[in-house]
Amino acid sequence: MATNHVPEGITRRAQYFIRIHGHWIGRSDTEQYRARWLEAGVPGVQIDRVSAYEATWGGLALPPSPHYDGGPRTLSGDVPEESDGEGWCFEAGAQRSALPYSFMIGPRGEFGLHSGGWVPLHASVEGWVEALALADHARRCARTTTTLTGDAVDDLELDGFEAVPEVVGLADTWWRGTDSLIAVYRGEAEVMQAPQCRTATVYAGLDDWGLRGLDN
Repeated sequence: MATNHVPEGITRRAQYFIRIHGHWIGRSDTEQYRARWLEAGVPGVQIDRVSAYEATWGGLALPPSPHYDGGPRTLSGDVPEESDGEGWCFEAGAQRSALPYSFMIGPRGEFGLHSGGWVPLHASVEGWVEALALADHARRCARTTTTLTGDAVDDLELDGFEAVPEVVGLADTWWRGTDSLIAVYRGEAEVMQAPQCRTATVYAGLDDWGLRGLDN
């Protein structure tokens, strides 16, 4: 598969984001590690998961996330590990700087954080990429941007808002209102057991294009 392909199963907004702002630096050949990983006790089906991830996302570098110190520098799989009570996970890509947690792909394909415990941010890698694309779009279109932290995040009034489905949010969610988008980030607070790290960003003053863009 060509290294400049745009993965399927994502919105046109995310496709555009990858095409314009992403670049591919080359995939790793995880098959070269299969025999070694099998000898170390990694089930073949888990190695298959890493190979499939690498075939679709491996080598993709995207602009930084507004949170999590930017997210992975490049999407790239690594040796699967079994976590107590959580199933098999594998690294989603190395951090951009030193962090107290790793970016992992969970047992059901979730994208999330691991640091002693497992906190899924989105139900899929696609959801993480969609959230990056939406943050970039909202930042460019919003008339005002407001950041809330700590208890103020729980005080947000979301009546009249609808969840943005394509981000398949778990710990992190996006909400769409009549003229604003709200991104809620709880992953770092949960994985570090630090409630003060809860964060929300309100992108206001959006017209219909700003609310959706190329979302289909």
